[in-house]
Amino acid sequence: MKDEIIQKTGAYIAATILKQPNRVIKTDQPLISSGLIDSFSLVDLALFVEDTFNVHLDDSELNKDVFDTLDQLADLVASRA
Repeated sequence: MKDEIIQKTGAYIAATILKQPNRVIKTDQPLISSGLIDSFSLVDLALFVEDTFNVHLDDSELNKDVFDTLDQLADLVASRA
């Protein structure tokens, strides 16, 4: 489950947010704190995650402490699935 979340979310970030469909995002690569994803893209990413994995993310979770890497994100989603 976690691998699927990481794969789908990484592919979405690369293709849709970064417009670099061949880019591979490492599971521990900082997304927010590095500036790779800005606040506007973060909302889009949260909506994608909620729709794709049928989970609810609270607005307070959309920060670098909870949502900064694919690994953190996958753990959060998996805990709610």
